[in-house]
Amino acid sequence: MKSTKPLIAILALLLSTLACSIGGGNNLEILFEDDFSDTGSGWDRRNDDVGSTDYYDDGYRIFVNETDYDMWATTSQNFGDVIVEVNTSKIGGPDDNNFGIICKHVDTDRFYMLLISSDGYYAIQKMTIDGYERLNSEFYEESNAINLGNSENTLKAECVGGRLALYVNGTLVGEVYDYDYTSGNVGLLAGTFSDANVEILFDNFIVSKPE
Repeated sequence: MKSTKPLIAILALLLSTLACSIGGGNNLEILFEDDFSDTGSGWDRRNDDVGSTDYYDDGYRIFVNETDYDMWATTSQNFGDVIVEVNTSKIGGPDDNNFGIICKHVDTDRFYMLLISSDGYYAIQKMTIDGYERLNSEFYEESNAINLGNSENTLKAECVGGRLALYVNGTLVGEVYDYDYTSGNVGLLAGTFSDANVEILFDNFIVSKPE
């Protein structure tokens, strides 16, 4: 279902990164937030042979023990336009992976994904009844904004109107327009390609209402 990835002013940056880490702006109304310290906050808790999605070490971990496989988790929420932010880090497995934010999750066959990989690539995708549809490019695209390996990355997804924009560590890396899904749940995703045992830890999940 996935395509192979191809081979392939300081103050302003600091202010942008700070804004991203605290909620994307000073005037945004927070609709939902979770630091995952409460294991009863409503996230999916799945554990089986292919992997797990569960609370872990005051964060939320997605572990995928299957090749070419994605696992995701959502809460019992329903929103329209949102800005979603989360801190991420790889705590195990290969750098050739994918992980990030889900928005406008209508059901298991209809939602958007704004993703990065630990080897420095990103993608904006749509799940449809026919499977994955890559929106930004046929392949994952490379970005220097992504911290590699086990380093932490702060992700922000703006799902506003038909605009889907992905920010990584305060930098806009990609944006597309798609109008099929207008509202739905929010969530997190992690997945594998040719190597299994991807393990991603998420923390400080914030959903804000756009201005």
